[in-house]
Amino acid sequence: MVWGYFSADTPAVMKIKSGESVEIDTVSLGGMDDANPEKFFLDHGISLDNPVVKESIAIKKEVKSLGIKGHMMTGPIYIEGAEPGDTLEVRVLDIKSRLPYGINSGGPGRGGIPDAVPRPYQKYIPLDLKRNVAKFSDTIEVPLQHFQGVMAVAPTADRGKLPSGPPYPDIGGNFDNKHLGKGATVYLPVQVAGALFHVGDPHAAQGNGEVSISAVESANTVTMQFIVRKDLKIKAPLAETPTHYIVMGLDVELNTAMHKAILASIDFLKEKKKLDFFDGLALCSVGVDFEVTQVVDGTKGIHAMIPKSLFLDGSLASYWYKPSSVLTAAK
Repeated sequence: MVWGYFSADTPAVMKIKSGESVEIDTVSLGGMDDANPEKFFLDHGISLDNPVVKESIAIKKEVKSLGIKGHMMTGPIYIEGAEPGDTLEVRVLDIKSRLPYGINSGGPGRGGIPDAVPRPYQKYIPLDLKRNVAKFSDTIEVPLQHFQGVMAVAPTADRGKLPSGPPYPDIGGNFDNKHLGKGATVYLPVQVAGALFHVGDPHAAQGNGEVSISAVESANTVTMQFIVRKDLKIKAPLAETPTHYIVMGLDVELNTAMHKAILASIDFLKEKKKLDFFDGLALCSVGVDFEVTQVVDGTKGIHAMIPKSLFLDGSLASYWYKPSSVLTAAK
């Protein structure tokens, strides 16, 4: 586990070959007190004999913070053959809850309305995993949509330890993008040998904006396939789902994040569909949804959802870029 930061100096926990897949357990330690982490589970009637509970308590007690505010992450994973200038293709093959509950929390000075929250709060939310809903109350249910809030490669060594709180326009990080669950593919520009992939911030559900500063923070098992793309050169993280291409704009100012997302979408349409600036802008306006990813992590996010169904010739109907020859069957 790595608590709070991305760094090229963190030793890899495992090495894999390009094309292989890994089943990864992730945890969120929300709700637990530093002095008595067991109390949280006892207060909510959760058995301390649960293997994931035991694991979470051990992580809380044993993994030391360096004082860098951020997430508890699993990794990093070293992918053989990945070098600076390559692209790491990360396919989310499966994702599921490890615990039947989640936590949402917030407090003064945090979230989307930092001046309006009068006191810290924490809401315990049971999950009905058979029905795939979060039991917000007796009369309110939220559909589950599992995803990992944080996915990133390591920065170059000269940048030191980067806090995992915000997303970054080169290595990825805390996207908090609910569309990046099962079936999604994320493309990250490799900065260091082996890429050193980190993953954390497991969510069971979230609304766009994540306005309280947290989602349904839970614990997930995610299965990911890692592919080194020598044939693909990108400068910023990109993503796709079975139905959409996702282009991201990130900035501390929301208006600037929107500006960046629009320009990046026009560039994508120019490169992949040979549209000029004006047709690209027009298509963005009439056929593309620009959504607020999150507004609570310092760096704000806008993601453009470009429907694959727009392209009737099927030229962009499969993967964003041509499949690499290095693919192997998932293991």
